[in-house]
Amino acid sequence: MSATTYVAGHRGMVGAAICRELGRRGYEPPLTRTHAELDLTDQAQVRAFFQAQRPSQVYLAAAKVGGIHANDTYPAEFIHHNLMIEANVIHEAWRAGVRRLLFLGSSCIYPRLAPQPIPEEALLSGVLEDTNEPYAIAKIAGIKLCESYNRQYATDYRSVMPTNLYGPGDNYHPENSHVLPALLRRAHEAKLAGAPELVIWGTGTPRREFLYVDDLAAACVHVMGLDRAAYDAYTSPRSSHLNVGSGEELSIADLAALVCETVGYTGRIVYDSGKPDGTPRKLINSERLRALGWQPRVALREGLALAYRDFLANQIMR
Repeated sequence: MSATTYVAGHRGMVGAAICRELGRRGYEPPLTRTHAELDLTDQAQVRAFFQAQRPSQVYLAAAKVGGIHANDTYPAEFIHHNLMIEANVIHEAWRAGVRRLLFLGSSCIYPRLAPQPIPEEALLSGVLEDTNEPYAIAKIAGIKLCESYNRQYATDYRSVMPTNLYGPGDNYHPENSHVLPALLRRAHEAKLAGAPELVIWGTGTPRREFLYVDDLAAACVHVMGLDRAAYDAYTSPRSSHLNVGSGEELSIADLAALVCETVGYTGRIVYDSGKPDGTPRKLINSERLRALGWQPRVALREGLALAYRDFLANQIMR
């Protein structure tokens, strides 16, 4: 792999992790552009970039992301922004002759009441979770864009669907972030304030799976390195994505207790059952990717300690 690899979204948590993984494996530094240098929602800018640079491979990790509150508050922004990025990058990659592309999706693409653990075939088999439906539809569209270009133009565009991610570079906003980083920040602030209790949205009963972002990055580079026959053997033209998860799940209540232990907060945890829980359970089936040779390495307790260290070093003043 040469410097003609382009990582879209290199400043985000996932994109940065992919860049780290490429460096760890001894690859040349990839092409990158900040939002100020290249607005991926602007078709003319994206076209000019691809025509000038003509990368041979693309990691499409750029996206507008957030937790339940952000998705529920800004649905138009989530669906529009993500659709524009996907349509522009995938189409202009094809126009520029990009041979291989990896699209980063999300496990929220699956129905609210999908069978557990969720197989790739569950896509489009039921009703989505209301709170993140616009974002989920945008991500489904990204998968179908890749499939459609593969069918019509014989491209080699692949998709991976990660479970809930966390780790260095995460968004720790107390309202607009995902559950794990939001809990970590709020537990840290409660500890500093000496607060007697920590209030958490929902009942604490939903169960979630979490994956350290560097494990996802390793999976992405692994998938991109697979030959076409190996990838096609575990996918199909109309179900071309692969799940990426840790294979372990725990309740939000157990997660909160583990976060408080990591941070050193000893107050009481209180649940606000008037706030939404989201999907009751979301564990994805990653057997196909494991059969292709990938395994997660970072356990949740270890990953939480690493994430908290990153928060203290880089996020605390933001």
